[in-house]
Amino acid sequence: MTGFAQRYGPWALVAGASEGLGAAFATELARRGLNLVLIARRSGPLEALAASLPTRVVPVSADLGTADGVAAAHSAAAGLEVGLVVANAAYSPIGRFVDGSPELTRRAVDLNCGAPLALAHQFLPAMVDRGRGGFIVMSSLAGLQGSPPISVYAATKAFGAILAEGLWAELRGTGVDVLACLAGAVATPGLANAMARRAPGTLSPDLVAAAALRGLGRGPRVVPGALNRFSSVLMSRLLPRRAAIAIIARASRDLSAPPPAP
Repeated sequence: MTGFAQRYGPWALVAGASEGLGAAFATELARRGLNLVLIARRSGPLEALAASLPTRVVPVSADLGTADGVAAAHSAAAGLEVGLVVANAAYSPIGRFVDGSPELTRRAVDLNCGAPLALAHQFLPAMVDRGRGGFIVMSSLAGLQGSPPISVYAATKAFGAILAEGLWAELRGTGVDVLACLAGAVATPGLANAMARRAPGTLSPDLVAAAALRGLGRGPRVVPGALNRFSSVLMSRLLPRRAAIAIIARASRDLSAPPPAP
């Protein structure tokens, strides 16, 4: 095995793996020699991705925003030595909060917050016992400030980033690396369906996945892309909160429909 596989293998679990960023993680991790448990709601794209990869793959069609989906992930990984988890599954209701559906905002909280928590509880204790492993929570620059008209999504991504940073601090010295990856716009099918035009600083899924894996073990947080790193400093440290929120509101005007959860 490669050094990466020895540290984070022999199995990795990728949540939200049917396309886009999750598929990019799966492809890169398979290239590095890791076997994979891939979880997503849609079985067709998931099965096609699994068939294309060179290592052992266990595809699991499940919704991690539900108790049944979490149980399915637990069952699929039972008996496997999972050394890396990528919590990537997410859902983003778009539009004014007062016009939105309580069921959809609850789904965003259950999936975006509940799934990383459930996966952390399931896999981190065994990683600590083995003295090695990794856990990546995919967050977003939207979580750095209030982000209309995706206020609930942004709030869930703030939760994910802070959770990952706290776990990073708690697990230092155990051999287990935790990372929050704060992505900007990523060129996924979901984003293409939700935006009328490409946002500045949009990165390919491959570049974002590579940046996250490169940052694992080097600190609590990574922001892929030079423009996005500049934006994160500007929005979180230099601008008044009122100005940062206004900028995000203007930048989000092209959002038109929520992307499906992978």
